[in-house]
Amino acid sequence: MKAAVYEGPRTVTVKDVPDARIEHPADILVKVTTTNICGSDLHMYEGRTSFETGRAMGHENLGQVVEVGAAVGKVKVGDWVVLPFNIACGFCKQCEQGLTNYCLTMQPKADMAGAAYGFAEMGPYQGGQAELLRVPYGDFNALRLGEDAAERQLDYVMLADIFPTGYHATEMAGVKPGDQTVVHGAGPVGLMAAYSALLKGAGRVWVADHQPDRLRLAEQIGAIPINTAEQDPAEVVKEATLGLGADNGCECVGYQAHDPQGHEDATLTMNGLIDSVRFTGRIGVVGVFVPEDPGALKAQGELAAEGKIPIDFGKLWFKGQTIGTGQAPVKRYNRALRDLIAGGRAEPSFVVSHELDLDEAPSAYEHFDNRDDGWTKVVLHPDGTHRSGRRGGSSHLTLQELRHRAAEHGIQGRSHMNKHQLEEALGY
Repeated sequence: MKAAVYEGPRTVTVKDVPDARIEHPADILVKVTTTNICGSDLHMYEGRTSFETGRAMGHENLGQVVEVGAAVGKVKVGDWVVLPFNIACGFCKQCEQGLTNYCLTMQPKADMAGAAYGFAEMGPYQGGQAELLRVPYGDFNALRLGEDAAERQLDYVMLADIFPTGYHATEMAGVKPGDQTVVHGAGPVGLMAAYSALLKGAGRVWVADHQPDRLRLAEQIGAIPINTAEQDPAEVVKEATLGLGADNGCECVGYQAHDPQGHEDATLTMNGLIDSVRFTGRIGVVGVFVPEDPGALKAQGELAAEGKIPIDFGKLWFKGQTIGTGQAPVKRYNRALRDLIAGGRAEPSFVVSHELDLDEAPSAYEHFDNRDDGWTKVVLHPDGTHRSGRRGGSSHLTLQELRHRAAEHGIQGRSHMNKHQLEEALGY
């Protein structure tokens, strides 16, 4: 089978690797039809983790079941499924508490917790940027989809990671109807956090970033963009809240945060949130921070290389703020979020800018890593059926170009339409 394989810093190749196969009676085998490149993949792509060369990448995966193990009783061959990036057993102490993000069974190191597909330090599992994917404990880990799965893959694949992760940020931040929420980071996860806050009924949501294309998407979903190259987010938020600050905030950038001038600073977003969230407010941190980052030695210094960053703890303590951290327990949220999608209440595919074949993964990684204009979220289709699950017939316009044309034609709801829906609305 073909897979996108990590070969070293900023080098991904698509090549033939041994086929994924059933290895345990509880496994299922999935033909991957849609898989995303995630911002977390870029940490590995840039060589800033211990990710091993020769491993397939990709932890945001959706597809169709082609084989099941002898112990699988619920999932059937032919089912369309989306797979949480967390690989969990369902029966350990952590899983029994709903903390599938910290499963003890699937993590082979006794002093560690948590497993994932194609992810550094989270077990030996291959990623899903490939034609086939082995899914351990398929009955527990696979979320089955309805009859619209093939047509709406761009929406449902977001359930593998970024939609539940953005939602998790708002849960840890305690976002409630009417709240004023500030999100640092307008990448895919930050946009999902803002979208989740709006779905929850937040009265006002700010999104801070310095990438204009991403800020435009934030504005399209009803958030207030703050361009950090032009404004201080804390000052903008406090000016709008009588000097008090937002009710809560979400950190969706992580340890490789950069200022508008390109300088890397892992403290940037955390200290910005401590400053801009009010007394006793809550902050949800889903941006990735790591215990060790040798790459930070040159970029930030010795402390950052050891995973230590000097946050404004005195101000945090004085303000009585609460911080929640960590990867999302996807299964806690994905069923409910799936039903919001199925019911037409949520269309997270608005973040997608590019749909490409698996063979185009090396170029896609390069563009996404460079934050090239318009490359907000990249979807790969290992089965060759791209353009929203259809073979051929595409207008060959980018999602942003289609949205611009839809605006010119006065088409309503364009910011939440996926590429296929926009093409149909425009008659392409």
